[in-house]
Amino acid sequence: MRKRALPSWAVGLIGVVVLVAVWWILALTAFGPRGSGNYAPIPTPPQVIEALFTDGFAYYWRSFSVTITEAGIGYLWGNGIALVLSAIVLVLPWLEGVLNQVAVITYCIPIVAIGPLVLIVLGGAKAPGDPSHTAIFLAAFSVFFTTVVGTLLGLKAADKASLDVVTVYGGSKFTQLRKVRLVAALPGILSSLQIAVPAAFLGAVLGEYFGKIDVGVGPILVGAAVTLNSPRVWVIFLLCAIVAIIGYAVLGVVGRLIAPWSTGKAARS
Repeated sequence: MRKRALPSWAVGLIGVVVLVAVWWILALTAFGPRGSGNYAPIPTPPQVIEALFTDGFAYYWRSFSVTITEAGIGYLWGNGIALVLSAIVLVLPWLEGVLNQVAVITYCIPIVAIGPLVLIVLGGAKAPGDPSHTAIFLAAFSVFFTTVVGTLLGLKAADKASLDVVTVYGGSKFTQLRKVRLVAALPGILSSLQIAVPAAFLGAVLGEYFGKIDVGVGPILVGAAVTLNSPRVWVIFLLCAIVAIIGYAVLGVVGRLIAPWSTGKAARS
């Protein structure tokens, strides 16, 4: 008799319930209130929900809308440059080594080291509520490596026989790129773009830490940490996770619509 596996949504729901239960137990036991100020490093879920409604949706949306805008602009710039350079490498193969070195450098340099330099060169926001140039740059900086690596690997995964057919019929390297390589690389490119969503958001938040911006996730997170307002810190943390997960999931759905064969379901059917 075949055992019926739980649907994915049920597994996810069980995981969320277990995490909340563990969080609640730790908040009441090992990380409960301490000191004369009754300070609790880990608030309980009801305390976090209370802080969310006490502050109000408008308070958080005002900051998150700015950070999401910064992450979105940086996401487009970083991924756009990575995709264009990866395509140029296939037409000019001798540039591959240079591009790989640049990508590795962007991955190895800590953002905390380059952030102050970027702030001095580009500055922050022009006016309260405007996107920070530093946050946009660091969002683009954070996605460049993964997109370059994923795109190059995907473009090189094209079937050699198909490439030879294009060559025999007089096609150029650009024709190979357009007709064969892009189709073969699409699943890898979409996966890289999906991974880049939370990376861009994290880069934007870190960019706001370096100052010259009054509105954003970074400033309210710093303010909550300085005042030891742990419920608000946890609200911001959970909202950041939700934003990243939503962006990641949306790109996953888009990827399945654009390249359904990448999931393997079409092949099995």
